[in-house]
Amino acid sequence: MSNQGEKKGVSALDFFCLGFGAIVGVGWAVSINSWMSDCGGPVPAGIGYIVALVMMVPIALCYCELVPALPVAGGGMAFAFRAFNSHVAVISGWAAFGGFISIIPWEAIQITDVLGYLIPGLKAGDPLYSVAGTPVYLTTIIIGVICSLLLFALNMRGLASAAVLQKILCFVLVGAGILGAIASLIKGDASNWQPIYDTSNSLLYGDPDLGYVEATNSNMFGGILAILSSAPFFLAGFETIPQGVEDAGGDIKSVGKTVVLSVALACIFYAILLFCFGYAWSWQEFATPTAVGGEMTNPAAATMLKMLYGGAAGEVLYWIITIGALAGLFTTWNGFFMASALLLMGMSRGRLMPKVFATQNKNGIPVPALLVCLILSLIGPFAGAGVIGDLTCFSGAAFVLSWTLTSFSLVALRKKEPDLERPYKIPGGIGMGYFASIVSAVVFVLLFVPGNPVYMGRLAIIMFVGWMVIGLVLYLISSGQRRGMTQDQLREGVFHGMEERKHQA
Repeated sequence: MSNQGEKKGVSALDFFCLGFGAIVGVGWAVSINSWMSDCGGPVPAGIGYIVALVMMVPIALCYCELVPALPVAGGGMAFAFRAFNSHVAVISGWAAFGGFISIIPWEAIQITDVLGYLIPGLKAGDPLYSVAGTPVYLTTIIIGVICSLLLFALNMRGLASAAVLQKILCFVLVGAGILGAIASLIKGDASNWQPIYDTSNSLLYGDPDLGYVEATNSNMFGGILAILSSAPFFLAGFETIPQGVEDAGGDIKSVGKTVVLSVALACIFYAILLFCFGYAWSWQEFATPTAVGGEMTNPAAATMLKMLYGGAAGEVLYWIITIGALAGLFTTWNGFFMASALLLMGMSRGRLMPKVFATQNKNGIPVPALLVCLILSLIGPFAGAGVIGDLTCFSGAAFVLSWTLTSFSLVALRKKEPDLERPYKIPGGIGMGYFASIVSAVVFVLLFVPGNPVYMGRLAIIMFVGWMVIGLVLYLISSGQRRGMTQDQLREGVFHGMEERKHQA
C-alpha cells in the first residue's frame, strides 16, 4: 500500500496493537457469560482457551515464518499462490475475506447493542422491524451508520493513521480487563466455580427461542472442546498483521513475531478473565439469559462487577469495564476495516477477483476495496443482534479454512523452495507445519459434523457454502482478465514490489 520509494513507519508495537486489539475486541466483556454456558462453566471454558492456545500457536508460527519471507498484502492468499496455484490461493483468500468482512458488521451490531443498554432511550418506542426475533430501532441504525462512516474516514488516511488510534484503544481495553480481573479476585470466592461442569440447569439449557443455549456437550471434555466452535472467531484478529506488512518500518522479522505474541496473549487474556469473572459471581447466575430472568445485561462483565461491589465503587467499575469494552469493539472494527480492504486489493492485483478492487489513489489507499468494507459495515446496524450467533460460527469456519491452507503452504514451500530467504524460521521446522496443518484441518472438518461439541450449526453451514459459491462466481468472472496476463505478470501482481520491501528492511 505504500508509495514507491517511501517507507512508512508502522512499528512492531503498532502491529502488535493492531493484531491483539483486533483479536480481543469486545467479546471478553459481552460474550464471556455465553462462553461459560456454552462450555458448562468458567473452568472448562478457561481450559478450552488454553487448548485453543495449543492449537493456535503452531498456526501463528506458520504466519511468523511466512510473513517476513513473503511480506505482501494478501497473507494466506499470497502464501497459497506461491506454494500451490491460483485455485488454492482464491479459496484461502476468499475464505479469509469472508471471515474479515463478517466481523465488520458484527462490530457494527455490537456497538448499537451495547449503547442500547447504556442509554435505554435509544431503544424507546416501537422498533422498525425484527430480524431473527430481535427488534431493530431507528436510533441504533443511525449510530451504527455514523460509526461506520467515521471509521471509513479514518482508514482513508492510511494504516499509519489507523495504527495510532489502535494503540491508544488497545491500552485502554487491556487496562480495563486487568482492573476487572483484580476486582473479581478481591471480592470473589472459589465456590462460585461450582459446579465445575454442568449442562442440566433448566434456566440455561432449553428452547433457544427463549434465550437458552443448546448444550452441545455432556461431559467436561466436551465442554472444553465446545469453545473451539467460537474460538476461531474470537482469535482471528492476528490475520490483520500480514495484510498491513507492506507498510512495515524497521525489522520485518519482528513483525512476524507479533503474530505469535498477539495470539498467545489473547488466549491467556481470555482464560484469565474466564477464571476471574467465574470466581467473582455464581457462574450459573452470571450466564442466565435476560430472556428468562437473568440480570446480566450487556456488557455482562461490567454489570456483574456493578452488582458485586454496589454503590460508587460498583458504578466506577461498571464504567471502566464498559469503556474498555467499547475500546475493544473499536480496535477490532478498526483493525479489520483496513485489513479487509488490503486483502481484497491483494487478491485483485493477482486477478483472483475483479481488477477494479486493486485500484489505489495517489496516497496508496485501496479506495474501491474500502468502499466494499463500508457497505458491508453499514449492513450490520440494519441486520440487528439476532444474526450474531450464526455470523460468529460462519466467520470461524472461514478463518479455520484459511489457516489450514496457510499451514499446508508452509510445508509445501519448505519442500518446493528450500532456499527461499526466510528471516525467521520457526522452531520444529516442517514438523511444526504438519502439526498445524493436521490440527486445523481436523477442527475444520468437525465444524461440519453434527453431534460433536465443535459443530457450528445448519444456518452457519449454509452461509459458509453460499459465501464460497459467491467467491467461485467472482473468480470465474475474473478469468477473462487472467487470460490477458502471463503467469509472471500474475505473480508480479500478487507479490507487488515484494523484493524491494525485503531489501529495504
